[in-house]
Amino acid sequence: MRALKLLPFMALALASLLLAACETMGSGANGEPDPTYEEAANDLFRPTNYSATDALMGRKPGPASASNQSSAFSALIVTTLADVNALEKSSPLGRLISEHIASRLTQNGHKVVELKMRNSVYMKRNEGEFVLTREIREVAAEHNAQGVIVGLYAESARFVQVTLKLIDPATGLVLSSHDYALPLDKQVRSLLRRSASY
Repeated sequence: MRALKLLPFMALALASLLLAACETMGSGANGEPDPTYEEAANDLFRPTNYSATDALMGRKPGPASASNQSSAFSALIVTTLADVNALEKSSPLGRLISEHIASRLTQNGHKVVELKMRNSVYMKRNEGEFVLTREIREVAAEHNAQGVIVGLYAESARFVQVTLKLIDPATGLVLSSHDYALPLDKQVRSLLRRSASY
């Protein structure tokens, strides 16, 4: 009889435990809810990098002659974006932006040379300017690349400032450039903090 009286209390305690378990199961780091597929689909990080790529290429001068098919279809090289304060270093942020740029170029019909040279400095400092390394110039010549896309990023108080440049590998001249900013939100901050030499 006494056990029957305790039954409602035991059922209530069990329900409370199950409810607490359900709440924590869907939680990510720091007890925050896990992101949903809908939130991932609406994330603006990738589209922002795609738009920056479109803007960069939209400012590129066209080939000297419309009949010059080799110029129109020659390859592009995308280097890893570097930290403005340490050109020999990048981060997951710099590498991911570079991948987005290469992906967008491919979507738009450009040939992109896959460049995965670890422990290589893609740019170097020369009298205050950033110039292509000999290694990049050689790869560009080997693949008849019409341009090399380089980039730098700098973290500020609320944003990450990004600069992209399309450079003629033969002359070192800047063919086009585009600047944009990313919000320094949790996602971008986490990509920056996992910094590594590259």
